[in-house]
Amino acid sequence: MSLSQLARSICESPTLKLNETAALLRDKGEPVIHLGGGEPKSKTPIDAIVSCSSLLQTGDVKYTPADGILTLKKAIIRYTEEHYGRLVAPENVIVSSGAKQSIMVLLHAILDPKEEVVFPAPYWVSYPEMIKIAGGVPIAVTARDGSFEPTVEEMAEAVGPYTKAVILNSPNNPSGVVYSDEFVAGVVEMCEKRNLYLIMDDTYNRLIFDGRTPTNCYHFTQVHNLDLSKLVVINCVSKMYAMTGFRIGWAVGGKEIVRAMTNIQSQETSGPAAPSQWAAVGALNGVQSSIESLRLTLENNRNVMMTRLGAFDGVKVVKPGGTFYCFPDFSAYEKDSQKLSRLLLDKVRVVTVPGREFGMEGHLRISFCGTVKEITEGIERIKWALDPGAPNELFLGGRRLVRDWR
Repeated sequence: MSLSQLARSICESPTLKLNETAALLRDKGEPVIHLGGGEPKSKTPIDAIVSCSSLLQTGDVKYTPADGILTLKKAIIRYTEEHYGRLVAPENVIVSSGAKQSIMVLLHAILDPKEEVVFPAPYWVSYPEMIKIAGGVPIAVTARDGSFEPTVEEMAEAVGPYTKAVILNSPNNPSGVVYSDEFVAGVVEMCEKRNLYLIMDDTYNRLIFDGRTPTNCYHFTQVHNLDLSKLVVINCVSKMYAMTGFRIGWAVGGKEIVRAMTNIQSQETSGPAAPSQWAAVGALNGVQSSIESLRLTLENNRNVMMTRLGAFDGVKVVKPGGTFYCFPDFSAYEKDSQKLSRLLLDKVRVVTVPGREFGMEGHLRISFCGTVKEITEGIERIKWALDPGAPNELFLGGRRLVRDWR
């Protein structure tokens, strides 16, 4: 079979593959603990269900505008005004089938072949592949001090004559790190001075811990007319409202770029599904207590995870300031993260994601969006698999395991 060069160059999403593997093992009755996922356990808010059901009960479920229904746009405008202090017009908003599609159509709209997009490491696994699909070149910036936040100077050094855009994702997937206001401000200033697009991936923006408030990128811009700005903010209902299956995200930007994105989206997929959009309307306009409830649950889970990992000799971990991920360094045990992740899945049935996929070898992405029991037992299994001082036997349900690989 003859495939395009692009098709041959794009890798499968490792996180989605792991979800598939975990599901297959569970179907076989295996005692799998999934610490690799990015899906909150919370149920969909009742306001979202009611809004979606109201549409379905009419039986009148039709095509929607390519850039989203006006009612959802108005809800997003209200959300943007409340949480970002910016009043935008419907023409500044495009609704997509998830934040991933919003980013993808934005990249298609701004990139010419071989133009570069710069982003810090560690980074979301999809950024490099999405940039390549759009014909661009991904440029990851790793902090020289080994931290998860490079300096503005290090970001600037990566910018060259072919650079078209910068992506920031804070709180960060996979590390959970919340970038400092100084860093975000410096990157905003750099992008405006160099006439670069700045894509703010704020997917986890409301899921921040320790009393910290979300960073508002608009506070640092000197270009106050949105239609003259190259700042584009991405958001969605997937994480903060635990509505991953509805696949609704959006972008807020200048009218010209939103119009270009809409043209591309109209040819790729047309408008997002109507029931999902009405569910998002219900979530955004309804009672907001579910977000704080999820945030508090995740913060508690984060604390449990940190306590468990802190008792694990040889593991270095940075305390996450948000999201539901941490990114511990296991290189003292195994520098090859893919090999380590496979070992943990094969031997103790714990799903993790190799750090190599996020641009940092020796690390694993471990999620704490599950239950406290899953977190506790999952880390205990990992410890048993790696710690030479652990007992030689472990019981998973009625199965006796003997550690014969160390």
